[in-house]
Amino acid sequence: MLRKILFPLILGLAGCGVLIGLGLWQVERLAWKQDILSDINARLEAPAAPLSRFVTEAADEYTRVTLRGTPTGEELHVLVSGTEAGTGYRVISKFETNLGAVLVDQGLLALDNKDAAPLTVSMALTGTLLWPDDQNEQTPAPDLDANIWFARNVATMSDALDTLPLMVVATQTSPADPRLTALPVNTATIKNDHLEYAITWFLLAAVWAIMSLFLIRRVLRPKKA
Repeated sequence: MLRKILFPLILGLAGCGVLIGLGLWQVERLAWKQDILSDINARLEAPAAPLSRFVTEAADEYTRVTLRGTPTGEELHVLVSGTEAGTGYRVISKFETNLGAVLVDQGLLALDNKDAAPLTVSMALTGTLLWPDDQNEQTPAPDLDANIWFARNVATMSDALDTLPLMVVATQTSPADPRLTALPVNTATIKNDHLEYAITWFLLAAVWAIMSLFLIRRVLRPKKA
């Protein structure tokens, strides 16, 4: 009898072992992602500090900062959808500050308001340091003639506007540009689906076990004469 069920038994145990292992790996990834999100939330909830020239992506991303500067009117418009304010253009502006020019993500510009004149007066700004890289292999190249971009990338955009390679995503500006709706940084947009993946792998392990038991039962069933 053991000889009959040896192959389906090995197949069942091996399959369940692999699927359960994948589920446990996703549980570990979930804990890792939750630690990252906790650290980001702690930075977002901390008091804002004056912007320094010496900030780095590794040490300071998601840190809240304050600065005073003047938008030059030079902007890059990034087409986005699914934001809290709807579909439109993220306005990436060149801001002149006492540290030099920096990139500021001022918020969402409505699609039908693309040609409205920007506000170019001195502003006090509170925001979050971010080094986004939304590009991938499928991202179209920007339409430079129409000033329509399809992803944010600090290195590319700082070259285009001749600024320091850092970006501040505005939470609040005073005075506010009436064209724009701020899109503050939060963790809601950071993907965290490890729990769903873990549940999927564990359910597949259960299905595999049931199928293996069914196969073993079928093997052991007496053949009809």
